[in-house]
Amino acid sequence: MTTTLDKLPIGKAATVAAVGGEGSLRQHLLDMGMIPQATVAMVKHAPLGDPIEVRVRNYELTLRLADAERIVVEDVRNAELACPVAPGADRDLAFEPDDPLYARARAAEHPGLGERGKFHDRATEHPLPRDAELTFALVGNQNCGKTTLFNALTGANQHVGNFPGVTVDRKDGRIKDRPQTLVTDLPGIYSMSPYSSEEVVTREFLLGAPDGVDYSAEPGAEAPYDVSRRPRGIINIVDATNIERNLYLTMQLLELGIPTVLALNMMDEVEGNGGTIEVNRMEALLGIPVVPLVAAKNEGTAELVDHALHVARFQEPPSVQDFCPSDEHGGAVHRCLHGIMHLIEDHAERAGIPLRFAAAKLAEGDPMVLRRLQLDDNEKDALEHIVAQMEVERGLDRAAAIADMRFSFIERVCEQCVIKPQESREHARSVRIDRILTGPVTAIPAFVAIMAAVFWLTFNVIGAFLSDWLEAGISALTDIVSDVMAAAQVNDVLQSLVIDGVFNGVGSVLSFLPIIVTLFFFLSLLEDTGYMARIAFVMDKLLRRVGLSGRSIVPMLVGFGCTVPAVMASRTLPSERDRKMTILLTPFMSCSAKLPIYGFFAAAFFPTMAAAVMVGLYFGGILIGVLVALLLRRTLFSGEAVPFVMELPNYRFPSWRNVGQLLWEKAKDFLERAFTVIFVATIVIWFLQTFDFGMNVVADGEGSMLAVIAGWVSPVFAPLGFADWRVTSALVTGVMAKESVVSTLSILFGSTEAIVASLSALTALTFLVFCLLYTPCVAALAAVRRELGGAWALGVAGGALAVAWIAALCVRVVVGACLAAGLGAPAIAAVIVGIFVVVFAVVRLVGAKRARKEA
Repeated sequence: MTTTLDKLPIGKAATVAAVGGEGSLRQHLLDMGMIPQATVAMVKHAPLGDPIEVRVRNYELTLRLADAERIVVEDVRNAELACPVAPGADRDLAFEPDDPLYARARAAEHPGLGERGKFHDRATEHPLPRDAELTFALVGNQNCGKTTLFNALTGANQHVGNFPGVTVDRKDGRIKDRPQTLVTDLPGIYSMSPYSSEEVVTREFLLGAPDGVDYSAEPGAEAPYDVSRRPRGIINIVDATNIERNLYLTMQLLELGIPTVLALNMMDEVEGNGGTIEVNRMEALLGIPVVPLVAAKNEGTAELVDHALHVARFQEPPSVQDFCPSDEHGGAVHRCLHGIMHLIEDHAERAGIPLRFAAAKLAEGDPMVLRRLQLDDNEKDALEHIVAQMEVERGLDRAAAIADMRFSFIERVCEQCVIKPQESREHARSVRIDRILTGPVTAIPAFVAIMAAVFWLTFNVIGAFLSDWLEAGISALTDIVSDVMAAAQVNDVLQSLVIDGVFNGVGSVLSFLPIIVTLFFFLSLLEDTGYMARIAFVMDKLLRRVGLSGRSIVPMLVGFGCTVPAVMASRTLPSERDRKMTILLTPFMSCSAKLPIYGFFAAAFFPTMAAAVMVGLYFGGILIGVLVALLLRRTLFSGEAVPFVMELPNYRFPSWRNVGQLLWEKAKDFLERAFTVIFVATIVIWFLQTFDFGMNVVADGEGSMLAVIAGWVSPVFAPLGFADWRVTSALVTGVMAKESVVSTLSILFGSTEAIVASLSALTALTFLVFCLLYTPCVAALAAVRRELGGAWALGVAGGALAVAWIAALCVRVVVGACLAAGLGAPAIAAVIVGIFVVVFAVVRLVGAKRARKEA
């Protein structure tokens, strides 16, 4: 029976007959293993019915029903989602303990350096000079432990930067105790096809993009690759528990001809579940050193480093690059690739592209490589004739035939080298957890409960306790310093600078460090365990209603920590439309830098309901973001969101070392900001408040330079209820760093009691709403500028300011009217929610009418 994948019942498996569609999405599906003759099983539908989760090549993949409808399947049957256990075998093993392959894999000793001359001819070797810098590219799929390995190799000896033109992270580090090395941690990718910006960046880097290249620009034909800029070696880390899919990228790396070492990570899970890998045999088949590894436990990293240094020093290229036997399927693909290699040999040399890699990419129809080679019309015609002949003989289109060739080779390698375990404990555990976290009824309540628990533990328990403790310590230190300076009869102006400017200003912000670190701790746990991917799966259909993909939820959740990495995280979105829209909405997700403002005002003005106010602000930002998204979808960003194709990794315990390093980086970043940007802002504010334009010390702040400057802007905020120049000054400094708002208010008002006496509870609430939504900090605007350009950054700044002013005015009018009517807090909250519902309904109705009119 023939049907389409979207109609496959849950618990059923089928054989892929054809993969429809075209372009980069189809290529991406083929690269992920969705090729003709592959077995695919339907696991579940998302709680809202779309997208779906399928199992292909022993891993879980998500895609939307509309995309699944293009995949034709046949031979529908009951699915076997777990690997069977051989009859009579130990329940912990997938095969008999005396299986010959199992015995060889366990007994064989891994050869030493040089593999006894296996990978290069010692008689003709030309090793690099001893003092030459050995550069390595660390390459691998997402969720394979690449970050863990990078941290294990380099420790704290890292530098974080960006590739030119894009905000794709570039981490460089030197291997510990190896100062002559440099490792570049490249983005996690699945193939060398240009589906996302990460794949383009990785490919350009490995091929040796010349100096000054803009990675965001479309590659042209005029700039050949610089062979000397390629890394001396590649460390290719793969997830040994899902080796078939991971080796697909390995094959493309081998085609580059760069010395490579294969690191089989998570070998403890493979062997713990009854499987194993015959490393020596795999080395012979792949033609490169293969090293078993457990990066999380730092096991095998020393051997990996030794092998990597050796292949790089002696420049040992992969000895196997021809993956298609001449007798496979009549030799159609073999003849095609070799015919293309003869056709383009001189062009590939001029363009600086490895010949085998260029031929394979042309065969599958890669437009970037075709532009680089500058073939003339006759050569392009010859190329198309060669490919067309292969398609006829093979019975598959060009892209599917090349993908099938690679997976066929991988299957032959795995048959000879890999004892597949039974269903792993990790996968079985993930299935049990997903019954709740992605279940049809429990998924959304579980998400709300988890995020509520994160906020509650951060604001009311762990973070609040540590923050109170630190604040008490800072207050005690302030009193001690003040007493010492008074006893020493230090000048009053200098005392004011140290106590009011430094301790009250920076100290008031520093006390919120525990809350910020606690929030990042929980967010990193959600990401490292694999739950972030589930959130994207669960929320995709909901986000699609506002014009986004489920993958946009990840940058937005990161935005609760900091807008800067959230903007950078948008690079994982392959659609330019979705990326821009996500970046524009991310500032509405309340970042941790605003926590000092919320905590200060909630404790001062709403002590009995501080947690409720803070949670309400967070959800208010989300609701405003949704409303803005609906408006953007009907104006600047019409059309549908990018297809949702994503791997669902097994749940894993987080690497506490990685979590600790992330927390240290965030704490260090906050402290650097506290003692640089915030410190400078605090000193500037103190100076402007203390002196007038004649450089005379003022007895009253109203005569200061700051009062005069803020007075020019204050009328804009008069309708919102905070025309006080001191409040306006705090908002201005908040553009530099949101943490500066509290420090500025502390300096200008002198005490919390003075602030409470000067502002009403309604004005404080209006102020909180404005701070929630107004212009992001300078660092966030700089990130937007790097990603989208200066015009978009100005648009974000002005747009957020306008939205904040309108929202704050609405809150002031509505809450003021409710208070005048004698309504309590629950009734006021209900009124606000009701207004939101009405506004959403009107926007959707207008949008639906417009869509019908356009149709």
